[in-house]
Amino acid sequence: MSAPNTCRFRALATTLLVVVGLAVSARPSGAQSLGDVAKKEEDRRGTIRVPAKVYTNKDLPPGSGGTPTPPVATTEKPADGDAAAKSKTAKGEDAGKEPVKDRAYWSEKLKSLQQQLDRDQGYATALQSRINALTADAVNRDDPIQRSRLEQDRQKAVAELGRLTTAVADDEKAIADLHEEARRAGVPPGWLR
Repeated sequence: MSAPNTCRFRALATTLLVVVGLAVSARPSGAQSLGDVAKKEEDRRGTIRVPAKVYTNKDLPPGSGGTPTPPVATTEKPADGDAAAKSKTAKGEDAGKEPVKDRAYWSEKLKSLQQQLDRDQGYATALQSRINALTADAVNRDDPIQRSRLEQDRQKAVAELGRLTTAVADDEKAIADLHEEARRAGVPPGWLR
């Protein structure tokens, strides 16, 4: 470097260091630490005498535009000689063994299907990474026997990836089917979260 360029470089470097030093050391005067904010919020909450009322759908009168409630199953006692009523009771007993399809049922069902989908997608991603590594390793091998073994391992991994791809598609279809079943049953959309 020439002498004028060296002086310019030093001046630029010095200016840059001063600006960075000022930026690092500068702290806005109105800034509070997280501890200060938490302390003030704790004090504010301590001064509240009556807690706020939390409204839920149970507080709303029926038919007020809230989320629809699922129909309640009723069982009627059959007359002694009424065969049709007895079959209704038998069906009602079988229905009693089925899980109640409430918010927890739908939420748990969707959660388990989503976990299965995530698991299969994770395995597929890991397997694709393994295939890529086997391919690169096989290309870089000089020994034909080692290359043959790596190619066999790669073919097995490709077959497994095909199975996992099908499983991922099945998982996505199962989730879509659950959403459709819930829609047909009149389940509120918020229950599938």
